[in-house]
Amino acid sequence: MKALQYRTIGSRPELVEIEKPTPAASEILLRVTAAGACHSDEFIMGVSEEEYFFKPVPLTLGHEVAGVVEAIGAGVTDVEIGESVLVYGPWGCGRCYHCAKGDEMNCEKGMRAPGIFSDGGMAEYMIVDDARHLVPLGDLDPVTSVSLTDAGLTPYRAVKSALDKLTPGTTAVVIGAGGLGHVAIQLLKALTQSTVVALDLGDRQLEFATEVGADHVYRSEPGAADSVKGLTRGLGADVVFDFVGIQPTADLAAAMVATAGHVVVVGVASGAVQIGQRTVPLDVTGRAINWGSRAELIEVVELAKRGAIEIHVERYSLDEATEAYDKLHAGEIKGRAVVVP
Repeated sequence: MKALQYRTIGSRPELVEIEKPTPAASEILLRVTAAGACHSDEFIMGVSEEEYFFKPVPLTLGHEVAGVVEAIGAGVTDVEIGESVLVYGPWGCGRCYHCAKGDEMNCEKGMRAPGIFSDGGMAEYMIVDDARHLVPLGDLDPVTSVSLTDAGLTPYRAVKSALDKLTPGTTAVVIGAGGLGHVAIQLLKALTQSTVVALDLGDRQLEFATEVGADHVYRSEPGAADSVKGLTRGLGADVVFDFVGIQPTADLAAAMVATAGHVVVVGVASGAVQIGQRTVPLDVTGRAINWGSRAELIEVVELAKRGAIEIHVERYSLDEATEAYDKLHAGEIKGRAVVVP
């Protein structure tokens, strides 16, 4: 079968032919119907050989996956051949305290996420380790819904974690209106009565942020802090969501957060907000978001079924997958790039 793999540290992904897998006991074989390309994949491929801690190469990419159940291993129940499903990505041990709550991304033994710590779904077929990691897709289109598993789930957890700060009349800032950020804007409009401000680098991205519901948009540059304070009587943003995670955006978040505000860092990069008595306003809290729970993915799917959120996708064939990653690397993707085998 065809698969898009990261094969050499420091190189770009390659489309190769590998053997079609066979499900062992408790496993499920999916015929992949869609797989999302994520900036996390770019992060993996940008890590040096000395710092690389993911599945040893070759690694089949793709942690956002939708598929149809093709075959099941011994002992698998409650899964039907031909069923359309989404794959919950943060695979944990299933037995520790966090996994018992459905928070498998915080598993005490560490995640085995496909496309990161095990082979993923940027291929024609994929093995899923356990039926609990499948969420029925129902009548939703797998191509437009596959990224609910990360681009929907992660911002949902981020927004949900800050709902107590997002009372009517408050202001929320989304830094980065890309694959995750454009969903966060929609979630903020669906779940709160806050004013939503989006920051990004170019006119195209800011127009996109307005299209999906942002009330105000500004360029993501130091002067944006003054613009946000101008909207808020000089007080600043009640919650700042950083979907980029580099130091300039972290500094921007610190510069615009209000007293007793909240900063949520989602972007996978090395930026950090220093929270201390002299670095940010008093009573500011911070959080780094790690994906989301199985229960939250089910909630996200329900929001999509109700039309509350919609992920903008650019569709590519598996033969075009390397092109999709090149465009993702260059910042040319509007929303999410989805590969369809």
